[in-house]
Amino acid sequence: MARSRLQKCQSCGQYGLGKECNECGGPMIAAAPIKFSPEDKQGERRRERRQVGSGTWAALLPTLDPRGEEE
Repeated sequence: MARSRLQKCQSCGQYGLGKECNECGGPMIAAAPIKFSPEDKQGERRRERRQVGSGTWAALLPTLDPRGEEE
């Protein structure tokens, strides 16, 4: 199940709770973005779980080429 329970079908626009639409069988996405809080109480734990700051994490970040464009 996704982080947000209410889902919206990308194909037909129907709402539901599953990963696939009951009407057309299309993929479902979160109907609304997750709320943002500047006090992010779980931020430190989430960054630790994702190993933010490690060498492998840093290697996955997009970089600019010498011309100033994203790769």
